[in-house]
Amino acid sequence: MTQKRTAKLTFDDGSPPIEFPMLSGTVGPDVVDIRALYTQTGKFTYDPGFMSTAACKSAITYIDGDQGVLLYRGYPIEQLAEHCDFLETCYLLLKGELPNEEQKHAFDDNITRHTMVHEQLVRFFSGFRRDAHPMAVMVGVGGALSAFYHDSLDINNPEHREISAIRLLAKVPTIAAMCYKYNMGQPFMYPKNKLNYVENFLHMMFGTPADEYVQNPVLVRALDRILILHADHEQNASTSTVRLSGSSGANPFACIAAGIACLWGPAHGGANEAVLNMLEEIGDVSRIGQFINRAKDKNDNFRLMGFGHRVYKNYDPRAKLMRETCHEVLGELGLHDDRLFKLAMELQRIALEKPYFVEKKI
Repeated sequence: MTQKRTAKLTFDDGSPPIEFPMLSGTVGPDVVDIRALYTQTGKFTYDPGFMSTAACKSAITYIDGDQGVLLYRGYPIEQLAEHCDFLETCYLLLKGELPNEEQKHAFDDNITRHTMVHEQLVRFFSGFRRDAHPMAVMVGVGGALSAFYHDSLDINNPEHREISAIRLLAKVPTIAAMCYKYNMGQPFMYPKNKLNYVENFLHMMFGTPADEYVQNPVLVRALDRILILHADHEQNASTSTVRLSGSSGANPFACIAAGIACLWGPAHGGANEAVLNMLEEIGDVSRIGQFINRAKDKNDNFRLMGFGHRVYKNYDPRAKLMRETCHEVLGELGLHDDRLFKLAMELQRIALEKPYFVEKKI
């Protein structure tokens, strides 16, 4: 029989010490179970940002930021990005194991058959300004899905959760493409069942009724890999937001809409947009030096967006794959001389040579 391990907490105010059980996961650090702390001592812990707090048990994703490790269900992200497609990865995250050929076919087909959105939902878009931020539209339309699918809103029902997950996986690309088309003033492109997941998204984004959209296999594979790299990232801000919303019993679509709103922020998913805005602000390679000096000045609110990560202190395992993918796409499209890309590469080169940034491990 395994001996129970405990951790003892002592106080300097005369309160008696208290012991807490220690728990161990399959991988990662041990945790001290402090759920009884307040009940037994009347004291709380203080840990803004969950820097030392495990908020739940999970068998889905594991991150070791110091070593630059990211695992989905035990599989290194590099292997999945190299050998699997996005829907296989989704199946893995949902079910715990990679699908066999029959399971993959059934899962892919199930997603494909749910890519259409209710025609009344299409009318929601006319209520937004043409120049509305796409994330604002995603929050509104994503949350509105709950008004159309009353048959799967019980978050405590495992079958309802699975149905909602399938619907979200299938319909979010359709809604995202509609956001883009609405902003561009182009007609919506309906999904085609003969296309795979990524091909369908590209068709809905860039196709028009005037011409048949021709799929580029390099772009298809690049986007598929990008989706895999972003499929999950443990207890991040948007995941925490969805779980917190779900703790009230709110329906899955409302919870996901809350997660989309959180993802919008520049310290989370909106960081990509923030990088582009920063590059536009810098404007030219000759101005990089002054902006790096501003980033080093604690009294200046300017920050080098895209450098550093809250979790990864060594390297982000997704970065190498993203870099390779970026060069593949730019090579295919002949955009290696793109102004913003050249500026970004030079900014990275100069910043990473500075001791200030090297010492901070960014």
